Amino acid sequence: MFAHRLVRLIETHADKLAEGLMRKLKESEACNELLALVPDSELQKRSFEIYRNVTEWLLTKTEAEIEERYIGMGARRAHQDVPYSQLLYAIQATKEYLWEYLRQEGLLEPTELIGEMELLYSLERFFDRAAYFTAVGYEGARARDVAHALASR
Repeated sequence: MFAHRLVRLIETHADKLAEGLMRKLKESEACNELLALVPDSELQKRSFEIYRNVTEWLLTKTEAEIEERYIGMGARRAHQDVPYSQLLYAIQATKEYLWEYLRQEGLLEPTELIGEMELLYSLERFFDRAAYFTAVGYEGARARDVAHALASR
C-alpha cells in the first residue's frame, strides 16, 4: 500500500527531515526571533518527534492528546517571547518541508495518490489542529501573564 510506504519513508528519514527543516528555518527571515529565543536542539527535537512518530500522531493520538501537547507548546513559546507569527511560520514550514521532501522523492505523482487522499487529509488535519491548539496555548499564557501583571500592581 502506497500510504504505508509513504509513512514509513517519513518516519525512517525523520532525522534528515528535521535537519532539513532547521536549514529552511535558518534561511528564512520569517523566524529570526524564534531562532534567537528557542534553542536549536529544542526545535530540532520537536520536528524530529513529529516526523518520527507520524503514524502515532495521525492514527492513535486523540484530539485531547494533541490539544494537550500543543497548548503546552504554545504556552512555552509565549513565555519565551516568541512572536506568534513566527511560531505559526515554523509549524507551517514543518508541513511544507515535508511536502517538499516527498516531491523530491517522487512520491507525489498524481496517479499514485488516487485512493490515498485520506492520508493527505489526515496530515493536513493534524497540522491544522496543531496550529490551532498552539495558538490557544499561546493566547492563554499571554492572557494569564497580563492578568498576573495587572494583579501585581
